Amino acid sequence: MREYRYTVDRDGRIFHEGSEITDGAVLRFFLLAMQPSADGRYVAMCQGERNDFDASDTPFVVQRLRLAAGGAAIELFFAGDYHEPLDPSTLEDEDGRLYCRVRRGAFRARFGRLALQQLGAHMGEREGCLHLHLAGTSYPIHRAPTTSPG
Repeated sequence: MREYRYTVDRDGRIFHEGSEITDGAVLRFFLLAMQPSADGRYVAMCQGERNDFDASDTPFVVQRLRLAAGGAAIELFFAGDYHEPLDPSTLEDEDGRLYCRVRRGAFRARFGRLALQQLGAHMGEREGCLHLHLAGTSYPIHRAPTTSPG
């Protein structure tokens, strides 16, 4: 079986041997086929070939977003123009980084800089916590549980 290794940078760009993968169809395939592996990396199988991905955090990085359903929903966009709707109930803050769940809750996605700036226009504080406000509905942004060192 042939094996390939890829790295995913903090902006969600995918590289193979130092060259960025820019083909939209390939990027969408990887994001749709990706599964967690036992060693903490991510893997996408394709026609008997194993594609391993190393990401310092998560390979799913929201690069930009778009309001949908008349402002009542948000569409998330990833590498290769892969997109899916935001489930606002999964928003989570961890040490100043914002995450949500994607691929039916199977993966954690981090909001990149541009997406975070776009989302900021719809965020506010309520009852001492950050909330996302969409079409008159307020969604709390949960704080991730902290883990103690050691």
